[in-house]
Amino acid sequence: MTHTESAQGATGTAGAAGAAGVAGTKNTPLPLPAGIEHLPGRVLVTGGAGFIGSALIWALNQHGIHNIVACDRLGQDGKWRNLVPLRFEDYLEADDLFQRLESGAPESGTLGSFDLILHLGACSSTTETDATYLARNNFEFTKKLALWAVNNGSRFVYASSAATYGDGTRGMSDSLQSPQDLSKLRPLNAYGYSKQLFDQYAAQAGLLPHMAGLKYFNIFGPNEAHKGDMRSLVHKAHGQIEQEGRVKLFRSHRPDYADGEQKRDFLYIKDAIAMTLHVAMTPTANGLFNIGSGHAHTWLELTDALFAAMNRAPVIEFIDMPVSIRNKYQYFTEANITRLRESGYTAAVTPLTDAVRDYVQCYLTGDSRLGD
Repeated sequence: MTHTESAQGATGTAGAAGAAGVAGTKNTPLPLPAGIEHLPGRVLVTGGAGFIGSALIWALNQHGIHNIVACDRLGQDGKWRNLVPLRFEDYLEADDLFQRLESGAPESGTLGSFDLILHLGACSSTTETDATYLARNNFEFTKKLALWAVNNGSRFVYASSAATYGDGTRGMSDSLQSPQDLSKLRPLNAYGYSKQLFDQYAAQAGLLPHMAGLKYFNIFGPNEAHKGDMRSLVHKAHGQIEQEGRVKLFRSHRPDYADGEQKRDFLYIKDAIAMTLHVAMTPTANGLFNIGSGHAHTWLELTDALFAAMNRAPVIEFIDMPVSIRNKYQYFTEANITRLRESGYTAAVTPLTDAVRDYVQCYLTGDSRLGD
């Protein structure tokens, strides 16, 4: 067989609940931390129409939590579809957020207080070259919202990224918490640096011990269709298989990795959400946390799981990696999730094959969103 990682990127797998993880049937409620059904007050979710943000709203909805304000920039990429099945009390565009937060009078549209802020809003494109845009959107916006949260007594949980670790030669451990330790990391792209910039700021300003930053690894699953080139390989390859009967993977350009043997820590979105809400609802879980499966898989393992979920024999074609990204490509990522476990997260991670099957058969087949 000719073996195919999508020339347009990829994302990962893994789960959380019981011995088999969280993946099950489409309508199976996602296990959440004990007591979350009694969450007081209100929740703000930025990036609420996006991949992880909308999945968080879906999970909260499953447990009867609707006192949510969703914030995003809907734009023209179709992510509004993620919001259609969800329940929340209000929606606003990101450019209006701070005016609404800082307005003192109810008649002027103040948003009021929030017990929990889940900040997932950001430009997530690893190929974005406008560093000024990333600094303003990913760093300055996060900094302003974090300071508002601290000053108003809100629990603040934000999305960092495994992209801060660069090529991994300096490790991928979230034990790096101090400004000095964080300064040792070397992100490979402007996106990773924009995330690194806030991690460093929060540590230097003494904020990190009072909030949680989540370093997401390669997340995949329903509600990512709008992400274009940043979609996971599972989503891209599913379309390739249906249209062409094959998958295209990047050829390795390093002698220490065979074609298709590059490895990533793939995590299923349902597991990522369970981990996120555990951290959010654990007041002592502060600082940086890796959000991953803790186990690296090859692209070939991922594509084999995809073909199996589609009941097809693997047909994979290797193509050259674009020169523009060869020096920025991560050949190996694997999350050390010791800190997450030590914070009390005990659920198992969904096996890769189960996670891919859940995604393909419950969502990609039929183009469904979470909550449909």
